[in-house]
Amino acid sequence: MKRPTLRIINTDREYQKALTAIEELWDAKLGTAEHDALEVLALLVEDYEKRNFPMDEPDPVEAIRFRLEQVGKQPRDLVPIIGSRSRVSEVLNHKRALSLAMIRRLHDALQIPFEALIPANAR
Repeated sequence: MKRPTLRIINTDREYQKALTAIEELWDAKLGTAEHDALEVLALLVEDYEKRNFPMDEPDPVEAIRFRLEQVGKQPRDLVPIIGSRSRVSEVLNHKRALSLAMIRRLHDALQIPFEALIPANAR
């Protein structure tokens, strides 16, 4: 295989070519020039995607709702974790921020990643 040209990706066509090259290099052995090219291409693709397909930071409340749905639980099941029914309601309606203690308990009880529970502006 001809080694791909490694440079900043600026167009959709360059992006598609880089993805194709990554597929072709996928099984490159560690320590080879092909593996190095694969790693650089992956970084270039990641950079292009961040610039062209930005993703919103996860909303902690949406993370909680999503996890409840995944495990078949209802908001009332959060009472032992968060506190009273009114506190659960305030949190789920964005009227009360999660405390550090709530974040820890949600993480422990529902295995929600800390990163999903801590608002982006607080990190």
